[in-house]
Amino acid sequence: MTDAPDTPPARRNASSSLRRALGILMYLAEDRGHPHGVTLTDLADGLGMSKSTVLRLVAPLRDVRLVDQDPDSGRYRLGPQNALLGQAYLERRDTRQITSPVLHRLSADSGETVHLVTFDPPEIVYIDKVESTQPVRMHSRIGNRQPAYCTATGKVFLAHSPDDVVDKVIAAGMPARTPATITTPERLREELALIRRRGYAVDDVENEQDIRCVAAPVHDHTGEVTTAVSVSGPAARVTRDRVPELGALIVAATGAITESIGGVVPEREEPA
Repeated sequence: MTDAPDTPPARRNASSSLRRALGILMYLAEDRGHPHGVTLTDLADGLGMSKSTVLRLVAPLRDVRLVDQDPDSGRYRLGPQNALLGQAYLERRDTRQITSPVLHRLSADSGETVHLVTFDPPEIVYIDKVESTQPVRMHSRIGNRQPAYCTATGKVFLAHSPDDVVDKVIAAGMPARTPATITTPERLREELALIRRRGYAVDDVENEQDIRCVAAPVHDHTGEVTTAVSVSGPAARVTRDRVPELGALIVAATGAITESIGGVVPEREEPA
């Protein structure tokens, strides 16, 4: 009996050509040293190909507008069809499906309730929840809203929002919900600066009596905060001593989510 034949040469060649053509796209996407496009020589040297090979591979990419060539300089750059592909990818993501395994793992690791939250200034909105298995649980529900200024997730969003958004939340009012609630603009801004340096936020029994929460942001491909994740529980279990441990767990979890959606985590502010 003879062995099954290897992959036909034509198929191997086609696969190799496809990989090299994709390499051209990635080079154009990642090469920040040439914001106005790259020359044929740049592409050939950067990818280790001959100019003739680059010309052959780039031709079909130009045909479908994945690559454009400037008619005057002859430089190559990404074409508009890449924006269409990127937008289609972003629109078809199911955020809850992507985050669910991470949220369940975070709840198991922390032993507490985990929330996935979005921002609708001046409030946050719960869009997913993994309930703790502990006897005492949170009474939050998906779709519920809470003020941004006194919740850990809300402060995460505010810490990464433009000044006008923070001003809007402050203007909506900051009444005390517990004796620990931050109620002055100055104190809130100090807290937001601390969150940017530390990487996570804490609701230190500020929104509900005897409930403490820790939260961190999820970033999209532009570095913007799209959602936030929190761990919440009774203050007797989520003690102040546990906050750094929970902060590290949440930052790792939101980092994993950010990576899975192709997001970018901006560098933290340096301590003053």
